[in-house]
Amino acid sequence: MENSDFVDIQQNDIPGAIRYRGNVRLLHDGVRMNCNTAYLFQKENYVLAFGDVKMNQGDTVFMDSKYAEYRGNTKFAFATGNVVMRDPKMTLTTDTINFDRRIQQAYYTTYGTIKDQENTLRSKSGRYYLDQKKFQFLTAVTITNPKYVIKSNHLDYYSNSGHSYLFGPSTISSKENFIYTEKGFYDTKKNFAHFVKNSYIKYNNRLIEGDSLYYDRNREFASATRRVRVTDSINKSIARGHYAEVYRNQDSLMMTGRAYTATLVEKDTLYMHGKKMLVTGKPENRVVRAFPNVRFYKIDLSGKCDSLHSSEKTGITKLIGRPVLWNGENQLTGDVMHLISNTQTEKLDSLKVLNNAFIASKDTLGNGYNQVKGVNLYGKFRDNKLYEVDLVKNTEKIYFAYDKGELAAIDKGVSSAIKLELEDNKINTITSFKNIQSDSYPEKELPENARKLRGFIWRGDEMITKMEDIFPPEEQLYHEKQEKAGAIDDAKKPVPMEPRKETLEYDKNNPSQNKTQ
Repeated sequence: MENSDFVDIQQNDIPGAIRYRGNVRLLHDGVRMNCNTAYLFQKENYVLAFGDVKMNQGDTVFMDSKYAEYRGNTKFAFATGNVVMRDPKMTLTTDTINFDRRIQQAYYTTYGTIKDQENTLRSKSGRYYLDQKKFQFLTAVTITNPKYVIKSNHLDYYSNSGHSYLFGPSTISSKENFIYTEKGFYDTKKNFAHFVKNSYIKYNNRLIEGDSLYYDRNREFASATRRVRVTDSINKSIARGHYAEVYRNQDSLMMTGRAYTATLVEKDTLYMHGKKMLVTGKPENRVVRAFPNVRFYKIDLSGKCDSLHSSEKTGITKLIGRPVLWNGENQLTGDVMHLISNTQTEKLDSLKVLNNAFIASKDTLGNGYNQVKGVNLYGKFRDNKLYEVDLVKNTEKIYFAYDKGELAAIDKGVSSAIKLELEDNKINTITSFKNIQSDSYPEKELPENARKLRGFIWRGDEMITKMEDIFPPEEQLYHEKQEKAGAIDDAKKPVPMEPRKETLEYDKNNPSQNKTQ
């Protein structure tokens, strides 16, 4: 006992205790207690404190309450009644606190509120590890920040660093997005995060899922690794791969690792693959780019090229680099292809093939190939089927004509232009215009080497006939390795989650970002 205004030894309402009143100050092994009234049990080394109780451990922990108990032998403190516990970094308010000085832990089972420089935490119960500056919550906890709100049933929070570790179903919500995870890390000071179990990030129109998600709120940037899925509700599309990057402010997506998109088009699904796929711009101005080794498939339309560029605003999809298109039995090739959609109905409207344009199909009886060639080709679609094709400039044709199922002749000729009319993706009529030079040959009179137009290459062995064909062998092998790695990781026992290397080294690689935080 350091001080009191009055001491009651004989006249005491609690037997076995000495009552101290007025400006009471006690000191025990580094803990100082101030109060209005104290009852000291000397044999038990135990004190009861009433009225404006203040307890502090050195200059690191301060606790105020209406009532407190302290057991000197076990170094255990109990405080209740408008309890406020403070250290230099945070303030905790609750109704009741238990403080075990031996292990330097404080815990409460009544609703408590914790405030530090960045956040306000509220929970039904919690435990504070003083040495680590760590709070642990195993019941409903909410972290409120000016930019977002975190909710979890199991959260570890470090008041010095602002690091939060989330376990079990947890959410992070803000004006910009909504995040769900069952295991993750969030740096509340630097605003970046890493999520590793059943996690997703939901923007206005995009849902990002993956085995591992990284998120930077400062840049509104997210990346996903392994078994990634990005769903676009406005464009009715899903992008899949094993690595993705999303910039919300730029409304952009980059996907690699067996990347492909599945888009709903006229009650059918268009699948498209490229080694790297980019989707940029707002929905009305969205641009899709894919490269290299682009492949796409739809029930009635498929194709390949080196790179692809598609604009939602213009409705033009450009196929660049050895493009080939299959529509029914027809193969179309040229230097550059443009598929043109109606921007209002979003239906496929027309086709342009520029330079070295060919349209060809196998002869029905296997005698060769029907071929029509021109400098440029212009086609029109109805219900996703070519029904009219015009070839212009230096046009040539080879066509196998039949009569009652028998090959009657092979027509070969040149002209200034050729019009094709098709029905059910099959050439019905061929009409030549201007400067026509055409001959019909019996099959025996036209040698094999004369049955192909110059520059014609049949690419039927490359034809994409099902969704799985959009992936080249190396991409399929990569996918299988990733799936196997995922199965192995899923089978492992849970281990404490740690921030990945990219998270820890972010500040080192972005010195300018540090200055603003």
